[in-house]
Amino acid sequence: MKTLKVIPHTLKFKFEVRTSRGSMTEHQVWYLVLEEEGFYGIGEAAPLKGLSIDNMEHWNAKLRWLSQHVNDDEKKIKTALKNFPALYFGYEMALKSLDGEHPMMLFPSVFTAGKAAIPINGLVWMNDAKQMQSQIDKLIDDGFTVLKMKVGALDWKDELKLIKELRKKYDNTEIQLRLDANGAWSPEEAIDKLNKLSEMEIHSIEQPIRPGQWDAMAELCAQSPVPVALDEELIGIHELKRKKELIKTITPDYLIIKPTLLGGFKAAEEWIKLAKESGIDWWVTSALESNVGLNAISQWVVTQIPRVPQGLGTGMLYENNISSPLEVKKGKLLINYEKSWDLSLFQIEI
Repeated sequence: MKTLKVIPHTLKFKFEVRTSRGSMTEHQVWYLVLEEEGFYGIGEAAPLKGLSIDNMEHWNAKLRWLSQHVNDDEKKIKTALKNFPALYFGYEMALKSLDGEHPMMLFPSVFTAGKAAIPINGLVWMNDAKQMQSQIDKLIDDGFTVLKMKVGALDWKDELKLIKELRKKYDNTEIQLRLDANGAWSPEEAIDKLNKLSEMEIHSIEQPIRPGQWDAMAELCAQSPVPVALDEELIGIHELKRKKELIKTITPDYLIIKPTLLGGFKAAEEWIKLAKESGIDWWVTSALESNVGLNAISQWVVTQIPRVPQGLGTGMLYENNISSPLEVKKGKLLINYEKSWDLSLFQIEI
């Protein structure tokens, strides 16, 4: 018989994190610790304010329900948590962790053996132009060759100037540039901005307009000189038929896969399978999880045989993250076994 212990944890950002949807100084997560016959599994449920469809008014009630029904059939639990994708992902992660030789070893591979690293993009957070330029310089100094820049919050002229300055120093063969608008632009202004951006060898633009405007997004994908990636557009779509309809209607260039927001590994794998069948490339992005969630997502990504750099954030964001062997070196995420996990928060014995 399995038992479930829920441990809330408030992650504190080292700096104010800004997006076009607002800013954050902390991020609330819940760790799900499964125990069965002396073995443990650890999952992370990390709903993201403003993006997750998880109904936070009923969150605590769902946590209690899961604690009481943790031994029910997995299909029943999945159905019950259909509208709580972040919570279901935490449960799915905990189950996978419980099955492993160690709670932090979910998908053994050359990556978990410390013999391979995952290429990732460096993330440039929204700030004033001077601070964003400072972030760009540091990421390049640290060895990143793929940068992802948030756009849509600053004055457009300032953002354009920043990108032009980057391109004066580095062309597309030296630095690949991904942009993420988080749905900040209107359909009317998006195409004009994308035409201007096309002069600067932009790899892709994530979610240029807000989700739910399928016809407008389809038109934009057809007209845009910059490849378009869907991100928020995928959130809340669970049925396979609806997923196929979205891809057929919009025909994007890329899909951005976030397991926390989409409902876990299996849900994410369904999107990846559809992308491959449609000739669409993809990459996986973490969604501000702690090192526990990042570890699980990173290990799983390797099993999907990715072709392009991934969007996997690091523990550098938080003052009070769970200490782990995860490390970023020269634009790659790796496991450094000279470091170890600190699992004291979970009060378990390995």
